[in-house]
Amino acid sequence: MFYLRSGLAAKKGISILNTPGLIDSDYRGEIFVNLINFSNKTFYGKRGMRIAQLLVLQYAHVMWEEISQLPQTERGEGGLGSTGL
Repeated sequence: MFYLRSGLAAKKGISILNTPGLIDSDYRGEIFVNLINFSNKTFYGKRGMRIAQLLVLQYAHVMWEEISQLPQTERGEGGLGSTGL
């Protein structure tokens, strides 16, 4: 995954369109970062400029089991804000 560097967002109004950007484990090509400028000023990137941070994460390989119905839970169908937070 890659994340925007906070200084670009705070000082220049630059962000990443698909944050966090996920790179599939089997991808072997060049890594691109899709930037967007939310400011009214022109932004010029320079070769070697640090625009994103790469975070390497471990992922779990999940064995799925198909079931006909999910079990009941305390939360049930409660959506956003239903837990009181």
